[in-house]
Amino acid sequence: MTIIENALQEKYLQNHPSESASILEKMHIEKSSHIVASHSPDIIAPIIEKISPDIATMIVQHLPEDHFASIVQKLSNFYAIAILTRLSDLKRESILNLLPLHNKNFLEKSLCYPTDSAGALMESDFIACQENLTVQDAIQHLNNLKEYKIGRVIYIVDEEFHLQSKIELQTLLLAKKDAQLTELTSPVNALVQDTDEKVRVVSTLDKYRVTELPVIDYEGRLLGIIPYDILVETSKEQATLDIVTMTGASKDERALSTPWFAIKKRLPWLQINLLTAFLAASVVSLFENTIATYTVLAVLLPIVAGQSGNTGSQALAVTIRGLALREIHTMQWLRILFKEARIGIFNGLAIALTTSLGVFIWSRSTGLAFIIGISMILSMFIASIAGAAVPLVLSACKQDPAQSSSVVLTTITDVTGFFSFLGIATLLSSLLA
Repeated sequence: MTIIENALQEKYLQNHPSESASILEKMHIEKSSHIVASHSPDIIAPIIEKISPDIATMIVQHLPEDHFASIVQKLSNFYAIAILTRLSDLKRESILNLLPLHNKNFLEKSLCYPTDSAGALMESDFIACQENLTVQDAIQHLNNLKEYKIGRVIYIVDEEFHLQSKIELQTLLLAKKDAQLTELTSPVNALVQDTDEKVRVVSTLDKYRVTELPVIDYEGRLLGIIPYDILVETSKEQATLDIVTMTGASKDERALSTPWFAIKKRLPWLQINLLTAFLAASVVSLFENTIATYTVLAVLLPIVAGQSGNTGSQALAVTIRGLALREIHTMQWLRILFKEARIGIFNGLAIALTTSLGVFIWSRSTGLAFIIGISMILSMFIASIAGAAVPLVLSACKQDPAQSSSVVLTTITDVTGFFSFLGIATLLSSLLA
């Protein structure tokens, strides 16, 4: 590559980090690594933070260790941890030993926290002052910290670094130079403890709508902050977790996780799902004689079960979303179930009319059309209530309302769908003659 080509490439990487990240992700790993190795960590770090951690780890692992460590030093704590946790213990230790002592110590401390905790998300770039300072002293303190990222909030701590209050940067800069910081402070309402889970972090963000969250230890000492971009990323991650866990997959699994890891996480729920499938099959076996006599029931059985399953899934998705966004609470269970019951009845009536008409045209049997219509109303009514009830019950039991709820719901809808259709057909078998 010529000097001009390299300069143009560097300019593009510097001015268009998002587009550069997208291009590097699609390249062969060795080629991406070659480009990354050709440029300074200051240019590469913002790009690495926009690449998925799995791909970013594969790219930087091909770099010389000193260049790898230099990039890690420029990354935010959140992304540095995301990459370091994907390395082998030996490789991670080797990279950490190449970092400046303060970076190494903070990262090692962050690595000790669970990956879903506030401690693993926090950054060390924050400004803290003692309350006995004047505005002039605080501004001088800021001038001495040019190497750090200056945020919008200055935190007031005591001599033992216990968090006391805060001052908005704008308030500080507009105040009289001889004013005491105590005259400008406001209470810190939005904060999290280092051991709090991501769910608590997201709920605090939803409640207070802040641009950063201070993180304290159990004694109230200020340890770090979670900046806005990490808060947004965490909020997005928590929102997508519901989609993953409701199907029985693990919240720890990623698209590029190893097959063995995915198998370990998915297989137990598939085995549970198999047992529930046998339960649904046992319900069908109870009506073996009815099916043997009226084989047309076997043809129509999937229609009832399918509509029941879709109805339950709709109620499940809406309820989980409401719980995730704090739009509803388990104390409102009666109102929620009553709403879903009404939806189930009306939708059941509409679908039953369409289904009965279709079955009558196909079979010319008024009795069969009547039976499938009644079973459709009953099964959709139950499925709608069950779809809302499953996450509400899990939430009331202090469990993740999305955790494998679709597996539980599928069992309920299959069993009720099969039982309602075959049970009604058995009771009204005279109409099928």
